[in-house]
Amino acid sequence: MEDPVFVIHGVGNRDEEGFARTVAQLRTATGLGLVPVYWGDLGADDRYVDLALPLRRPAADSGLRDDAEAPAEPETAAVLESLLGTPALRDAKEPPPALEDALRTGLEEEPEEESEEEKDDGLRGGRGPDADDILAELTGLWPETRWLSRVDDPGLLRAAGTALAAAVREEASDDSWDGLRGPDDGEGRLRALLRRRLRDLDRVAGAAVEAVAGRVNHQLRRHYGPGATRFLGDVLVYQRHREAIHARVRERIGAVDPELGRGPERPVRVVAHSLGGVIAVDMATAGSPLWTSSLITFGSQPAYFHLCDPRGGQLSPYADEQSVNLPRSLARWTNLWQPLDPLAFTASRVFRLADGTSPVDVPLSHAAGAGLWTHSVYWRLPEVAEAVREAFTV
Repeated sequence: MEDPVFVIHGVGNRDEEGFARTVAQLRTATGLGLVPVYWGDLGADDRYVDLALPLRRPAADSGLRDDAEAPAEPETAAVLESLLGTPALRDAKEPPPALEDALRTGLEEEPEEESEEEKDDGLRGGRGPDADDILAELTGLWPETRWLSRVDDPGLLRAAGTALAAAVREEASDDSWDGLRGPDDGEGRLRALLRRRLRDLDRVAGAAVEAVAGRVNHQLRRHYGPGATRFLGDVLVYQRHREAIHARVRERIGAVDPELGRGPERPVRVVAHSLGGVIAVDMATAGSPLWTSSLITFGSQPAYFHLCDPRGGQLSPYADEQSVNLPRSLARWTNLWQPLDPLAFTASRVFRLADGTSPVDVPLSHAAGAGLWTHSVYWRLPEVAEAVREAFTV
């Protein structure tokens, strides 16, 4: 009877029975004698990691009182820029073209049922400030804005320009344009009006930006947070308790046959996901290695870990652009990776097998419906089952 293939899981696995079911499904898909190697109970205690994650606080009071401060939430438009990689912010010194165009258009509109006398008293009457006068005042006030001067969304800026034009025209319907030039606590009434309305609009823009950025940040944390925290937690635990986890793997293999993996005469065959691949490579290249005839990793990080912190054992550090020679105790290695898996790395440019060949890196196409977090999707991919079957039936 052919020796079984041992399957080592990766980070964040705390369900031994669930892992056994996953391996059973892969066993059915491949027709191979797969044996689960569970070590998740030795991983990080992540029951309370939520206590270390920032909470999404309710939005600050962003009422439109003239003495109110702009929203001070830390989740600002900078979150959108940094997380989504788009240049969302700028620092304009004057009203941008989108706002200017909307302002001019709004000022040129005639109110419904406007009398001839009101028309003469309007912008086209010549006695009050025209669009250029208003824009000159806005240019002086624009650096005072916290949000409008930093966004470049055309729709938001057009809405602000339209609102400013409406405020000026509404004021002019109650008083003459000449009145807007009069004193108002030391500054012209036009400038005072624009300052108030611009402050209101800036406050509303800030509240809207922070609300959107806060939701984006919250959704990304909720979507990626559990996987990221469990990955980091298990990596930290593995670095400190490597010997205990290696002993667990040897114990599970020894329960099948105590001689497996102890020498070149009875090497093991291994399938490993994520950190399980690091475990498998560490064990196969240790001073007293787990002799491995064939290894398949997917979504795994051995090369990345070795480049950052040389693993020791029989491996030399990467230097002078020379591939790291793998010992004979790791004979074959196929490494699968998903393009949207941020925790997957290639191996062929870092390592060289004892026979002079490189590990085989196999990129997998993105699975429709897999979403953005593809680190756990490998178990369901037909390509993975096919690669396992081909590797161990040669």
